[in-house]
Amino acid sequence: MRTPLVLLSLLAVLGGSSVAYGATPDDPYGVTDPLEHSSKKAIGEKEALAHPEKLITLAGGLQARVVNSRLPLYVDQGALWPSDDKPEWLISCNEYEPDHPGLLRINLATGKYETILTGTGNCDPIRRTAWGSLIFGEEWGGGKEGGRLYELTDPLHTTGVKLDRDKGTFSGGTGAKNFAIRADVGRLSYEGIAVLPNGVMYYSDESRPEKGRPGGAIFKFVPDKPYKAGQKGSPLAHGRVYGLRLGKHEGGRDYGQGTQYGQGAWVPVRDRTDPDLTGATAEQHLTGYYRPEDMDLDTSGGKVRICVSETGNEDEAQFWGTVVCVTDGTVAQSAGNGATPMAQPFILGNPELNMPDNLAYQPHRGNWIVHEDGDTDSDLQGFHGNDLWSCQPDGADPDLQSDGCVRFATMNDGSPTGGIFDATGTHFYFVNQWNSTGYGVLYEITGWQ
Repeated sequence: MRTPLVLLSLLAVLGGSSVAYGATPDDPYGVTDPLEHSSKKAIGEKEALAHPEKLITLAGGLQARVVNSRLPLYVDQGALWPSDDKPEWLISCNEYEPDHPGLLRINLATGKYETILTGTGNCDPIRRTAWGSLIFGEEWGGGKEGGRLYELTDPLHTTGVKLDRDKGTFSGGTGAKNFAIRADVGRLSYEGIAVLPNGVMYYSDESRPEKGRPGGAIFKFVPDKPYKAGQKGSPLAHGRVYGLRLGKHEGGRDYGQGTQYGQGAWVPVRDRTDPDLTGATAEQHLTGYYRPEDMDLDTSGGKVRICVSETGNEDEAQFWGTVVCVTDGTVAQSAGNGATPMAQPFILGNPELNMPDNLAYQPHRGNWIVHEDGDTDSDLQGFHGNDLWSCQPDGADPDLQSDGCVRFATMNDGSPTGGIFDATGTHFYFVNQWNSTGYGVLYEITGWQ
C-alpha cells in the first residue's frame, strides 16, 4: 500500500522520521535528510555575488559545485555534449530577446562559456538527438512570426553566428552552415521536447487559456523517413504534425473542456507548410492544458511515456499545477500512430509543491525531478523559495500517480531551471536564474546514495 503523495509531502515538510532514504527500493530518494520546508528568507545581492553557493540549500548528503556564477541571467534548458555518459559540455539556451545570446557552449570542467548563436526569440528547450545533432526551440508564441525549431550539427566548431528571424538565415561567425530551420515541425511557444531515437518528436505549446480558447496542446511530429542507424540527413526535415485530442465516447465526440485525461487520438494538423500550431489547437479542438512547460521521456519499460508539467497559477488562482504523463505504445508503434494515446495525472500540485516547470528523469533510480517556478511572495504563504523535488515513479498500487515526493533543494533567491542528469543519475546540472546577482548560476549536484 502506497503512502499518498500529499502525505509524503507533508511528512517531508514536518520531517517525518517514518520515511526512509537511500539506494534500495525501500529508500528511494538517495538523500539522508530531506528539507522540511522552503527557504523563508532571501539572501541579498552582495552576499550572493560573493558566495553563489549560498543561493541554494540542499538536503543532507548532497553537495553543490558552482560551475559558473556569471552566466547570462536567463540561461535555461541545456543538453549534455557529446553524450550523457561522458559529458564535457553543456549546450544551453538563453531565454531572452533576439539581440542577446541565444545559444551557449559551457565547459563543465572550467565553467568557461562562449556564444554559439544570437538572434533567437526566447530560446528555451534543447535536446541532443540520436543522429548526432542538437535541436532547440523558441518560446515565442504562435502565428506567422511564432517560435520555430532549429537544428545544429557540430556545436563545438560553431561560434558567433547570427540568426535573422525575419529572413530565416544564418550568417557570420564560424559554422553558420551547421544550422537549419525545421519548418515542417511548426510554430508555437516551444518549452517541452521529447525526441525518440527514430526521430518521432513530442512537444508542447506553452500557452495559457484565454477567454474560452484552450491552453497549450501536446503535439507529435512523425518523420516521412524515421531515422535508422547510418541514415544521412535529419528525419526532422520532412514529416507530419499531429495534435492530441482526448475523448473516446461514441467515436470521440466528447472532446473539449472537461476531457483532460484518458484516451484519445492523434489528429493530423491540416496545414503542413510551416503550420501555426497555436492556432490549430483552437481550430481543430485539440486538448489544451494550462501553460504546459517542460517535458521529459521515461526511458524505462521499453514503451513510450512522456511527462509534461502543467504549471498552473499559484498566487492569482491557487491552481498549483500538475504533471501529466502521456503513453503512446512502443517506439515502433509511435512512427505509425499504431497505439491509442492516453494522458493521466502523475503528480498533483499542492501549496507545498506548486507551479511545476522543468522536469528531469533520473536514470537508474527512475525518479522525476520537479523544478518549481512559483510566486515566491504569495498571499497564502508569504515569502517562500522555489524548490527542487524528487518524486518516485508509480509503484504496484492501483493508481497511476507518483508514490511520493520529497524536497531536496530550496532556493534562497531565484528559480531553478534546466536540470539534467548524466547517464549515471548521480550528477545533476541545473541553473539558478532570476536571482539578485543579475547572472545565471550553473551548479553540479552530487552525493545521491
